Amino acid sequence: MASSIQLFEHFLRYERRNSDLTVRAYLTDIAQFDSYVADQYEVTDWNQVMTPMVRSWLVTLMRADLKNRSVNRKISSLKTFYKFLLREEVVDHNPIAEIGLLKTSKRLPEFAQASQLEDLSDKELFSDDFPGKRDRAIIYSLYALGIRRGELINLKIKDFDSSRGVMRIQGKGNKERFVPLLPLLKEILSEYLSAYNSEFGYSKDSPFFILDNGLSIYEKFVYNVSVKYLSEVSTIQSKGPHTWRHSFATHLSNEGADINALKGLLGHASLAATQVYTHNSIEQLKQVYKQSHPRSQEKKH
Repeated sequence: MASSIQLFEHFLRYERRNSDLTVRAYLTDIAQFDSYVADQYEVTDWNQVMTPMVRSWLVTLMRADLKNRSVNRKISSLKTFYKFLLREEVVDHNPIAEIGLLKTSKRLPEFAQASQLEDLSDKELFSDDFPGKRDRAIIYSLYALGIRRGELINLKIKDFDSSRGVMRIQGKGNKERFVPLLPLLKEILSEYLSAYNSEFGYSKDSPFFILDNGLSIYEKFVYNVSVKYLSEVSTIQSKGPHTWRHSFATHLSNEGADINALKGLLGHASLAATQVYTHNSIEQLKQVYKQSHPRSQEKKH
């Protein structure tokens, strides 16, 4: 069974070109299921897995108070895995084909208010040395480019086109997009690169963002930087790197950005993924209406 998982990992990385984070999530889900059927049913072959075994695993997850959204991710992982096994003729049936996703409540992405993020312009938030200039460049890139964490980590020096005023971003599925650089972001990135070159030197193929020791940044580092500075300007609960992307998209949507243009800036494969930000705008309008309209609430007699 382990050999099939290795083949699946190769498929995810090199055929689907999934990010390291996505690949790890898939492999974790499959490994958990593998361990469950081995312990509970002594299954040693993927072709021995039957639908009742899958249902039993899902019940176990729900009894452990795993949220429906998390269970659905595991269901999706298994579905993808078995489609792959069928394609490779490792199995002759799909035990999860008839299992549907659990119902989940619609959750709008959490974002910071634009007024809160204005405090980022306070230079005292960032030190004037290389780490401070680097952190400032990371935070402004997350917010002003709407870039994903994995995309940020994979940026190269050559992706920064100062003359054209754009950043080239390699997105999911190896799709590239070009996002315009705001004058302030361009200035911040140029200042960072000057410090970078003085401190370490670089070539066009060097990683764009590096650690204090010159090595490439990594996922946990970006997360820690995001939490550190978002905590300084906002009280929202979610403070990870994706919150900046949600804020970027929501603020553009609130200002009337065309949804197709927003889809292109975010690198979404479908319009459905972008439409959630129009819902955010509608919710904001509802709040304004309730708070401001004289007839939004009935007067008490």
